[in-house]
Amino acid sequence: MSGVDPLMFGRRVRYHRKQKGMTLDDLGAVVDKPAPFLSLMENGKKEPRLSLINDLAQALDVDAADLLSAEPPSRRDELEVTIERIQRDQAYRDLGLPYLKPNARIPDVVLEHVVGLYEELRGRDAAAPFTRDEARAANADLRAEMKTRGNYFAEIEGIAADAVAAIGYTGQGAMSKGDLNALAAHFGFKVIRTPDVPASVRSVTDIRNGKIFVPGRDNFDSKQSRSVILQTLGHFALGHDEPKDFGEFLRQRVEANYFAGAALLPESAAVPFLREAKEERNLSVEDFKDRFFVSYEMAGHRFTNLATEHLDLETHFLRSDDQGIIWKAYENNGVPFPRNSAGAIEGQRLCREWGTRQAFDSDARYTIHYQYTDTALGTFWCATFVEADKLPAAAITVGVRFEEAKWFRGWDTQRRSVSRCPDGDCCRSVSEDMAEKWNGQAWSSVRPNSHVLAAMPVETIPGVDMVEIYEFLTEQESGAYEKRDA
Repeated sequence: MSGVDPLMFGRRVRYHRKQKGMTLDDLGAVVDKPAPFLSLMENGKKEPRLSLINDLAQALDVDAADLLSAEPPSRRDELEVTIERIQRDQAYRDLGLPYLKPNARIPDVVLEHVVGLYEELRGRDAAAPFTRDEARAANADLRAEMKTRGNYFAEIEGIAADAVAAIGYTGQGAMSKGDLNALAAHFGFKVIRTPDVPASVRSVTDIRNGKIFVPGRDNFDSKQSRSVILQTLGHFALGHDEPKDFGEFLRQRVEANYFAGAALLPESAAVPFLREAKEERNLSVEDFKDRFFVSYEMAGHRFTNLATEHLDLETHFLRSDDQGIIWKAYENNGVPFPRNSAGAIEGQRLCREWGTRQAFDSDARYTIHYQYTDTALGTFWCATFVEADKLPAAAITVGVRFEEAKWFRGWDTQRRSVSRCPDGDCCRSVSEDMAEKWNGQAWSSVRPNSHVLAAMPVETIPGVDMVEIYEFLTEQESGAYEKRDA
């Protein structure tokens, strides 16, 4: 019978049978069923028909609803049912333990211990599905896939193209507020600006009521707001479910960001623009940014999406802070990014000689810093823009190998450096004179950095306080705050 929990039903039948002082044979004689059949049913291995449920209720002098209750008749029954369910769990099977039959010879306290230990095990797995090394490895695997694809996801391009076509956006001008609201409505949502969005997130979506809440204009400029809204819509456009682990969270974030770029800078408009610039040997991420009114980082990301597939250019992309710590990175041109033992790039420190770090002290800091860097794997050209208006400041770099620099504005730069990292004679060793002068005479008070202890989160969705999110949605639904359309 559909909807009946066989395990709990069987336990309730057995409980009432014993309360009546009946054996399986006694009960079988009344309901016209053999004792072995009833034994299988009491152990949750046979589902009863509706007619048998009624016969059993009459035989045991109880209501049928009492037999169908989901409540265990006793703590012992609850433990036995729990033990049975635990042993059907794949996580338990993975332990390779033999089957434990919770028969009457096993004391209650033993079952309590088994259940308690298993719940603790599952709780720890849920809280930290990945170790930090596993999280870094998952990140490295994702970067490797992106490299194999040339950072081009044809399926997401298609979904984004269909979405913007549905609202009539062609990419011939910057996506307007009206376009953005129309795209949100296309996916069944309305965008609401409010100053009360929790600080741990950039947006909150009320799926039930079809609303996407984003910070007000005092917190987000128009470029940020468009990106955040489109990244949020990307999760729904791509059919994402709640991530089961950190690796899936990473993938979903990359895919949602890709969707946002493909919507703001549609392939049908972006590719002709870039091809024309290449023909004129005047490729520039800055021009790409200005053409579609997006951030330099978004333009750099989008350029790497399209460069290999449509321009036959292999590239690299970097976002790092003023200490050279990599926040985001991508390459398919062989540039020697620093990596840890798991192959992860994020969280590693760049050589001082790289353009991404040199840009912070460059005379072109507030424009574009162009530079060639000689490495053990060849010479690479890059263009770096420092986002000095953000805290902390960050450098965004897009680059290619020496032989491809001819297609870009700034190819004729005279800035050049040599990086031998990780060799000791590059940028990580002080000179003998300095060492002799200052050895034992200097003390550094280190600036706290979150990445020292938490370089890679292990939560499924890192840094999000779900209590805060649910409280926010409850308040919004009750009309506690004045709401305005985006």
